Amino acid sequence: MALTLGLAACSSGGTEATPAEGGSSAAAPSTVKLGFMGDLTGANAGIVIPPRNGAKLVVDEYNKTNPAVKIELVEYDSQADPSKAVALAQQAIKTDKIVGLIGPAFSGESAQVAPVLEEAKLPSISASATNAALATNGWKYWHRVLPSDSIQGPGIGDFIATGVGAKNVFVIDDKSEYGKPLADAVKAQLETKGVKPTTDSLDPAESDFSSVVNKVAAAKPDAIFFGGYYAAGGNLLKQLRDKGVTAKFLSGDGSLDKGLIDGAGADNAEGALVGCPCYIATPDVTDAKVKAFADAYKAAYSADPAIYAAEGYDAATVFVDAIKAGNTTPDKINEFIATVDLAGVSKQVKFEANGEVSAKDIYIYQVKDGAIGLLGKATEAKLG
Repeated sequence: MALTLGLAACSSGGTEATPAEGGSSAAAPSTVKLGFMGDLTGANAGIVIPPRNGAKLVVDEYNKTNPAVKIELVEYDSQADPSKAVALAQQAIKTDKIVGLIGPAFSGESAQVAPVLEEAKLPSISASATNAALATNGWKYWHRVLPSDSIQGPGIGDFIATGVGAKNVFVIDDKSEYGKPLADAVKAQLETKGVKPTTDSLDPAESDFSSVVNKVAAAKPDAIFFGGYYAAGGNLLKQLRDKGVTAKFLSGDGSLDKGLIDGAGADNAEGALVGCPCYIATPDVTDAKVKAFADAYKAAYSADPAIYAAEGYDAATVFVDAIKAGNTTPDKINEFIATVDLAGVSKQVKFEANGEVSAKDIYIYQVKDGAIGLLGKATEAKLG
């Protein structure tokens, strides 16, 4: 299935074509730049490379159609450092003159970068930043193509209480702008279900989590939830199992990567559950559109689509559709984004006034035989 896609353009963001003799001097650019920002080489790059690949797939396929306006995808490796992300955003705006940004990937850097983009009136769509507070700032140029932690947290909390049937839950967070609010949302939802969770925090920069692990062992929980990223999550899970803690281990989208299995060890990770506001196209998918995407992704990258690959693809496709409709300035692109109602690969993509996507589904994944597989929507998933 050919992917005939386009991408957003702006005369301020590319090399202008030479006007024909006697023609207008305001010719459209021949090349425009679209940015992608996220942790591409850091400890949690496994969450960011798939959406980058999804976006790149759109751009590459579009450029193969030999359009009048080609796209250069400019990558900004923030390494999840908010201060570095802000400097990169300034470079993207002032030097590279991008026309739009896919990202930032993580919530902490998004909180710092979005005001910079807002001042520059540059549209952005994140494929993976989930912090709920990002949507409360009144930003007009910020969007995300996935539900926030205000949806993810309660969805996972409900699943722990009903799908897992846990009565005694230990909730741990990594103190980050992503992990703590997510853990708090899970905790609050558990309490509405009559569960009284125990809580604690860890520092992901450390390697010894024995203080937290000992508290968990003493509490003898039915289930453990970790709000944080897979690098710390895998280490935590290994130490829990080494301590003899056998409770069900759950985490959020920050842990949906094989790095969780690698860090914990396959035996320790077996049965671990991960919630995510993302849809991963599994090899057995039958939907024609999703299968076409999955096949194209595997052909391009010699790997099946992973976390947020579909969301990165959909975010880029929104920019594609904007230029196809003739919108060639950031303001016009942003106006177009507000009207989008796209049957995407990950979901129906339609944005609310605050930049949130309208679709609200949360999915549950489980480690089985050393691989992460989809159980289904959180409201329907059954333990394997």
